[in-house]
Amino acid sequence: MKKLVIFDLDGTLLYTVPDIAAATNHALAYYGYPTHPENVIATFIGNGINKLFERALPEGEKNEENILKIRKEFIPYYNEHGKDFTRPFPGIEELLEYIRKEGIMVAVASNKYQQATTALITHYFPTIEFIAILGQREGIPTKPDKGIVEEICTIAEAKKDEVLYVGDSGVDMQTAINAQVDAIGVTWGCRPRSELSRYAPKWIVDEASEIIEILKENS
Repeated sequence: MKKLVIFDLDGTLLYTVPDIAAATNHALAYYGYPTHPENVIATFIGNGINKLFERALPEGEKNEENILKIRKEFIPYYNEHGKDFTRPFPGIEELLEYIRKEGIMVAVASNKYQQATTALITHYFPTIEFIAILGQREGIPTKPDKGIVEEICTIAEAKKDEVLYVGDSGVDMQTAINAQVDAIGVTWGCRPRSELSRYAPKWIVDEASEIIEILKENS
């Protein structure tokens, strides 16, 4: 029986690519670096913003000093504009409402920095009581490290076999493997089905409604 569902954020609950791309290109342009099309920046997402900036910077400029200065310009812009074009994926609000009504615990485990993770979740899903909303925090390893999932399991007092982890990328699937919890890969995010398939998650779904059926089968 599944008692806890842990969701990734970017590419799983929310379509955030346009706002991430705009903030990244703003920061790059501010320092005179080349910018990137939105679809290219989408391929940089998934391992936290420092890795995003490393991937976005030109060859020869991918050092810690440049990453940190891009971050310094990105964060205030994203904090102000991170909701300009972001929206829940189709069926997500209905899925979360089903989970709420069924009394299943729900949490978020994201590599997005903590301030933005909390702000987006509370803004877009104000009626859902998340047992934990965890993003990237100083000194805490990012996914695919299993620590964030284990931290949520401790908060929820949930056993590993009672947990479903839902994400859209190979990073998410590896996180679930490392944490030894069942995974659902979703195909509507930033990564292709082929990437998810390489990690052999228990389920791969194309629509949020399929997760409801999985929860019914595992109730």
